[in-house]
Amino acid sequence: MTTVTDQQKERAYLEIFQKVARLISMVLDPQQVMDLVVRRLPELLEVDAATIRLLDASTNTFVLGAAHGLSEEYLSRGVIDTRDAMEMIMQGRPVAKTGFDVDPHYQHSDEAAREGIKSVLSLPIVFQDHIIGIMRLLTRKNRSFTPMEISFSMTLAEQIGVAISNGRLFTEMEHQVDFLKEVHDISRLVNSTLDLTEILQTIVDKLPKIMGMKACTIRLLQPETNQLELAAASGLSEEYLKRGSIKKENSIFMALKGEAVAVFDAPNDPRVQYHESIRKEGIKSILAVPIKKGTEIIGVLRLLTTEHHCFTASEVTFATAVAEEGGSAIRNALTFQKINLLFNQIEENERFLQTILDSLQDRIIVVDRKKRVVMANKRFLQQENLAENDLLGSPYARIIPWENRAGQPCPVDLVLATGDRLIRTDHLSVQDQLQWLERSISPIFDNAGRVEYVIETVRDITSLKSLEQEKLEREKLAGVLEMAGTAAHELNSPLFAALGTAQLLRDDMENEGQQAEMDIIIRNMRSMAALTKKMTTMTGFTSKEYVGDARIIEFH
Repeated sequence: MTTVTDQQKERAYLEIFQKVARLISMVLDPQQVMDLVVRRLPELLEVDAATIRLLDASTNTFVLGAAHGLSEEYLSRGVIDTRDAMEMIMQGRPVAKTGFDVDPHYQHSDEAAREGIKSVLSLPIVFQDHIIGIMRLLTRKNRSFTPMEISFSMTLAEQIGVAISNGRLFTEMEHQVDFLKEVHDISRLVNSTLDLTEILQTIVDKLPKIMGMKACTIRLLQPETNQLELAAASGLSEEYLKRGSIKKENSIFMALKGEAVAVFDAPNDPRVQYHESIRKEGIKSILAVPIKKGTEIIGVLRLLTTEHHCFTASEVTFATAVAEEGGSAIRNALTFQKINLLFNQIEENERFLQTILDSLQDRIIVVDRKKRVVMANKRFLQQENLAENDLLGSPYARIIPWENRAGQPCPVDLVLATGDRLIRTDHLSVQDQLQWLERSISPIFDNAGRVEYVIETVRDITSLKSLEQEKLEREKLAGVLEMAGTAAHELNSPLFAALGTAQLLRDDMENEGQQAEMDIIIRNMRSMAALTKKMTTMTGFTSKEYVGDARIIEFH
């Protein structure tokens, strides 16, 4: 038969259970549920402290979810309990201990002694036959927990498990609705620009606010070094951001393999580095997700909290979706940057080419296979008094000022048809004036080997031709002068000998008739001497008609 004391205890437990159930029903946030339980249970169950640790499936370890009545130093110890005790808990069995501070099998008994902990009741938190956490009730005096207390505490732990799971489920459903809208909004924002810096900063600014977290960072892999470099951050101090490289963190390795990594207890988790910096910054939990560009992983997005946070599946999915949207936007921005760089290079090359063409004194014009003008240098524009806008796209035949020789095909057509370079000199009419033009016409081929463009370089060699003609005239004059001088020299010797002989004969003649005839001979011989003298001093000549088709030279 139940004693009055037992009835009173049962009534008290029922009241406690009702209070806990009512408190749990007041909130739906799993973190609020855990905080509420660890604050109220010590008072209701007459214990000094309480903790809830949740199972981190990624590391198969229990990480602190909520605690009350214990120091930070004690909570940060590495091992919760002995191996035997943990095995029993994982089997779903409660474990009650007294003399915890002097247990020789527990490696942290000294820490328990400093904290004053003497008795501990560890209870598995179970939901749908799965261990999801541990609830521990601690006292600073030796206390033997009765079977009724243990049974009641197990019932409470089960309620807490249901509350945590329901809270997670509700929060996830709530988040899924909100996250769906936010994914759309972030997608719209990051895809509204092609500025990479703006895209990254938008993500790190918006994401923590949406998810109620402290900070966000994005690190991108640099192709040249294959190292992660900080690309954008919000909510973190400069000192923390400059703490050093994180390339050796296991969480980063896992993220770069395409896995999302949730770190519940960041200040103590071995998967992250710089624990002291993390504590100083006040960071408790970290979520790292890969940023993908198609199938290629190009970086890591990290979310950081100032409270211990168990990241739900919907939060991980949302962060992953945002990272994927960011990856797509980053790909577009990088593609745009490459296109811009390519266009800039093309423009720079065009400017360089145009500068070279403009520095040349020859007229240069470029036409495509349809004989449309695509480029001309400054010399051509100035010579023809044309503006570039009026020139580009115009038919070649309408732009060129020279005319082709009658009855001959256009040389540009020949180069387009044969692909052979053509150099020719034409005496053409240009703006009603005859000019000598040296035309060099060269093909430019496409990847298929077809003539895509033709470059025509035109040089006015009229002055050069005039100089050549003048040179020929000078050479001709020099030949005539040499011939005339030679002829005069050859004639002078016998002429002067004959003139002297004739003069002597004239002096010996007594017949006047003979003297008159000899005077005529002497006069003609003197005319011939004057002519040979003229031939030796001539500087030029003129060709003039003579009898029939013959022409003679008049000396100057």
